[in-house]
Amino acid sequence: MKSSRRLFSNCFISLIFILSFIGSAGAAEFDGVIEPYMVVKVGSGVYGILETVEADRGDFVKKGQVLATLQSGVEKATMEAARNRAEMEAAVKAKQANLDFFVRKKRMNEELYKKQVLPFSQMDEIETNRILAETQLQEALENKRLAELEYKRTVEVVNRLTIRSPINGVVVERNLSPGEYIENQSVLKLAQIHPLNVEVILPVNRLPSIKVGMRAKVIPEAPIGGEYVAEVKIVDRVIDAASGTFGVRLEMPNPNNRLQAGLKCRVIFPDK
Repeated sequence: MKSSRRLFSNCFISLIFILSFIGSAGAAEFDGVIEPYMVVKVGSGVYGILETVEADRGDFVKKGQVLATLQSGVEKATMEAARNRAEMEAAVKAKQANLDFFVRKKRMNEELYKKQVLPFSQMDEIETNRILAETQLQEALENKRLAELEYKRTVEVVNRLTIRSPINGVVVERNLSPGEYIENQSVLKLAQIHPLNVEVILPVNRLPSIKVGMRAKVIPEAPIGGEYVAEVKIVDRVIDAASGTFGVRLEMPNPNNRLQAGLKCRVIFPDK
């Protein structure tokens, strides 16, 4: 219920903002282009043969979704062997039992040694065996730790053979298919279209009136039409001397991906 009231409030504020443009005779209108918020070429950090490509042009994808996989039979077998080694407990348990034995033996013979019943050479041998058993246990624990690290490394190797989406967006291009060799090239090209960027070029005399955070009305070209509110995010700090213009980027929400990127539009700024 709270989210519904918040949504209604935001829509109401946006409606009031748009209506304020209608009554503003001095509002300035410029041509602009609606572009994706981000375009990403997705590939692999390793070379190999594609086994699957699970998305095609026009498909919507979510961040973290599997888009493609490379052949990884050998790597998965290596990972499974490393997992088994990392889970082995026999060596550690044997070394622990050996250490416990020599600890008990030392404890039983300490009183005899104090009473000078047991010669120093035998007590020294018992203590040496205890130290060796302790060292062997430590070595077994270190080997197990190395096996666990090796398993993590093989998991990362297998993960690198799985290509996941870094963004929520739509597939713009599919460049490769299963069975093709991938090397220094992208498999898919993705575009994030929520939110959208609106790029507009303004004359230099508008520079004093355009500020980051201000809002403008965006009207996409026909047949899309409609009116939307965007917020200024970037105002170029370098002027193009030849044309006497500067660039402005606005950010426009696009819930449910209702608008397509690549549309021409009109951008209306309030006259301040």
